[in-house]
Amino acid sequence: MHSVAILVLDDVVPFDMAAPMQAFDWTRLPDGRSPYRVRLCAESPEVRTDGLTLRIDLGLEALETADTIIVPGRSEEHGPPSERVLAALRRAAGAGTRIASVCVGAFVLAESGLLDGLRATTHWMAAAELARRYPRVEVQPDVLYVDNGQILTSAGAAAGLDMCLHMIRRDLGSAVAAHAARMCVVPLEREGGQAQFIVHERPPVPRGSDLEPLLEWIEDNLAGEVTLGAMAARSGMSERTFSRRFREQTGTTPLQWLLRARVRRAQYLLENGDHSIERIARQAGFGSPTAFRERFRRVVGTTPHAYRAAFHGKPAASAGPAQGPPRGSSRLSRSEAGP
Repeated sequence: MHSVAILVLDDVVPFDMAAPMQAFDWTRLPDGRSPYRVRLCAESPEVRTDGLTLRIDLGLEALETADTIIVPGRSEEHGPPSERVLAALRRAAGAGTRIASVCVGAFVLAESGLLDGLRATTHWMAAAELARRYPRVEVQPDVLYVDNGQILTSAGAAAGLDMCLHMIRRDLGSAVAAHAARMCVVPLEREGGQAQFIVHERPPVPRGSDLEPLLEWIEDNLAGEVTLGAMAARSGMSERTFSRRFREQTGTTPLQWLLRARVRRAQYLLENGDHSIERIARQAGFGSPTAFRERFRRVVGTTPHAYRAAFHGKPAASAGPAQGPPRGSSRLSRSEAGP
């Protein structure tokens, strides 16, 4: 049997621990046998987390005989793991053991040095911090999981389940993985990536910036033709000076800011109405449905139709025609919210 060791550290995220337990436990070969033996291990016999105290029978020695090690996410408030834990992970990696992290468990792998020079992901809310803290890691915030062969990382907790199903398919084939997915009541593959779960907020603008009135005007006129010349004229600057000032204050170009704003508007309309894709393209200010679909897929990682199927909700009864979220607000869609 393939041995899977789940490393449980203090302040572990319970779902990050339970999802791989269930995915591997529920896996069955065509003859009904279990191909995986799943065990929990920890640095000490007692592990504390929010509202729970767990008794763990196996210590770090279980990592030495594991074929796969799963590192669930844990609260950052507890600080970095001990050197004993990091050394045990390094020894396991040196022996060729497959090691995977769920959500912010990527920080444990990064702290051990196992992600140096590799692509990796984590929950989108923590991706920037992972990149800042570990510059040798190539952080990819817009995917559900990254498979480097021996080392794997996943995004939010549900993406950890996607990663486990991927490993099961890699180990045992699509038929076995598809059965495991049915047992977990999830699709074997999800369309798109983590990008579709990200709240695309405005680029930050310093308080009191002279661009604030302009950005509000852009939000109010997304459906119309907003040109660089029109934006520069409203700001009382030449196009060249305006472009430079805009990048200095927002970190992006006027065109990229405008396109992101239009995609945000389209996301809101897809979630809160039943208008056609063609009408939403017009309401969000895209020149054609084709241009809208191409830009939406590039930013969100999936098609407008797939996004609507995943996130569509009914508008409030008292609401009028959906025009978009309040200016400056960040509307969180039903998603993998939370670490």
